[in-house]
Amino acid sequence: MSIHASDPFATPDELKSPVRRLRGRLPSPVTLWTASSPADHGLTVSSMVIVDGDPGGVLGLIDEESDLWEAASASGRFAVSLLEEDDRQLADRFAGLLPSPGGLFATGPWERTEWGPVPEGHSWAGCRLVGATLKGWSLLVEGALERIELAEPAAPLVHERGRYRRS
Repeated sequence: MSIHASDPFATPDELKSPVRRLRGRLPSPVTLWTASSPADHGLTVSSMVIVDGDPGGVLGLIDEESDLWEAASASGRFAVSLLEEDDRQLADRFAGLLPSPGGLFATGPWERTEWGPVPEGHSWAGCRLVGATLKGWSLLVEGALERIELAEPAAPLVHERGRYRRS
């Protein structure tokens, strides 16, 4: 057995989609989207933006076959939590990259909200589902911001070129 300096199973850059390679060069905030209908579901989302207005909004790209989309579309609402630098394992668990014995919400303290569970002590927004449109291979989900809870500012978890980086 040998130890590799890089992932021996990673797709070589020259075989990756140029669109994905371009998107990967944009630093992205890492968020956690959750919904309940009736069970709790969640998904790590880094392709998203907050839109100012009255009401404010959120746009995000998610997998249309995800359990999160099924729950959000059934309930008509979802929560968006901002993840922090120390939330790497949480992000990886909800992205399906780490095992989650006992379920996704079994670890850490969670606050129950009418939009979905949110990690305690984090900034989050409760959103009403406005609509969704298929864009490329993703579903562009639009939500109206109904409630915003701001925690003390913390260094955000940022994803760039396939890995997390320190801010």
